[in-house]
Amino acid sequence: MRVSGVYIVYTYTTIPREGRVLSTQMIVRIEPELKDKVARLARAEGKTTSEVVRGLLEDYVASRDIAASIDGLWERIGRRLAREDVTSEGVAEAIREVRRSKA
Repeated sequence: MRVSGVYIVYTYTTIPREGRVLSTQMIVRIEPELKDKVARLARAEGKTTSEVVRGLLEDYVASRDIAASIDGLWERIGRRLAREDVTSEGVAEAIREVRRSKA
C-alpha cells in the first residue's frame, strides 16, 4: 500500500463515538480502489470505514508501545501474585532462592 501523504486537521467539532469523544481528523491520501475496497469490506462487517481505520491505528500503536506492554506485564504479574496470595516478603524470598541457586 502506497500513501501519498498524511495531514492532520484539528477541528473543534466533537463527536461522541464508542464511549469516546472524537475531535481530531486525519486525512490520508490513498488510491480510489483501496478506499472502495475498505468501504465495501467495512460495510460487510457492519462497520464504518472510520471504525476500521481507527481499529487499525489502535492496533498499530498498541503493537509498538513498549511502555504499555511493560505496564500490562506488571499488571498481569500483580494479578497472578494476588491470586496466589503471594506477599512482598514471599517475592523477596523467591528472589533470594533463585540467586542462591545460581551462585
